[in-house]
Amino acid sequence: MTAVTIYSSDWCPYCMRAKALLRKKEVAFEEIVVDGRADLRAEMAARAGRNSVPQIWINGEHIGGCDDLYALERAGELDGLLAV
Repeated sequence: MTAVTIYSSDWCPYCMRAKALLRKKEVAFEEIVVDGRADLRAEMAARAGRNSVPQIWINGEHIGGCDDLYALERAGELDGLLAV
């Protein structure tokens, strides 16, 4: 089973786009909402090296944000990562 984790914000349009693509692919994911949670945002930044949301991991591998997720999709590589 593929493990997908996404740090997100409820108001972020990029987070919404990333989650929409994962849902379209029928991928379950753990969502960690960082709104109002400095501790979770700090945890995300420490893990990702970035402060922006979303930040996405697939099977423990940090793949980046929304643009990175869609780039994997355009390159035909996302399905392979999700199938592991």
